[in-house]
Amino acid sequence: MQRRLWILGGLSIAVVMAALLLPPVSQPVDYHQFADQRSFLNIPNFNDVVSNLAFLLSGGAGLVYLFRIYQTPAQQAFRNRVECLPYGVLFLSVIASGLGSMIYHWLPDNANLLWDRLPIAMGITALLAATLVDRVSPTLGLWSLPFLVISGVLSVLYWYWTEQQGIGNLNYYIVVQFYSILLIILLSVYYPSRYTHANDIYQVIALYAVAKLTEMLDMHIFVLTSNHISGHTLKHLLAALAAYRIVQILQKRAFLSEKR
Repeated sequence: MQRRLWILGGLSIAVVMAALLLPPVSQPVDYHQFADQRSFLNIPNFNDVVSNLAFLLSGGAGLVYLFRIYQTPAQQAFRNRVECLPYGVLFLSVIASGLGSMIYHWLPDNANLLWDRLPIAMGITALLAATLVDRVSPTLGLWSLPFLVISGVLSVLYWYWTEQQGIGNLNYYIVVQFYSILLIILLSVYYPSRYTHANDIYQVIALYAVAKLTEMLDMHIFVLTSNHISGHTLKHLLAALAAYRIVQILQKRAFLSEKR
C-alpha cells in the first residue's frame, strides 16, 4: 500500500513538473461564444443561466443529507462523522459552481469565468480528498483537504493572472481538474473502500466525462436538437446529475470494516 502511495506521489510531482515545463495551453479566443445565446424574461443566455439551478438542487440535497447525518449518532454512512467534511466542501462547491456559472453566463468574460472555475477546482479537489479518506486513510484525507483545495484555487488564480498578462496559461488548471479525476480513478482501482457501493464512483466519473463531451459538442448538439438544447446547457444538467449521484451513493452506503 505504501509503495503505491509513493508511486502516485511521484507521478503527481511529474505531472506538476510537466505543467511547469510544457508550453502554456491558452484559452481559445472564441471560448465565450456559446451556441445558445437566446434571451428570455430579460435573462441573457437564458438556458445556460437557468440550467445552473440544477447545481443548487444537487448541492443543496447533499448539504441537507450531511446535516441529517451529523445529527444522527447511529448513522452508517461515515465511520466517524468528521469524515463528512470533504463532502461538505464538495457540496458547498457545487452550489457555488451553480451561482458562479450563472454570473458567468449572464455576461461571459474572463472576469466572470473566474467565479465559475474557482468552485469547480475546489469541488474536484474536495472529492479527491474524500476518496483518500474513504479508501486510503481518514487522517491523510482530512489533512490533505485544505492543501488540495488551496492548490485548486491557486491554479485558477494563476490562470486568471496570466490572462491579465496577455499570455493565458491553463496548464495548472488542467492538471487540477483532469489529473485529480485520474487520481480518483487510480485510488478506486488500487485501494478498496471501507464502505459499500464505493465503486458507484465510476458512474459519477462517467457522467462527468459525458458532460465534458457535450460541452465540446456545444453547437453540434444545438443543431442536432433543432435548437432546443445546446451541448453546454446539457453539460450543466449532466454535471449536476453527477453531483447528485454522489448524494445517492452516500445515502445508501454503509461502513464495512477497518482498512486491511
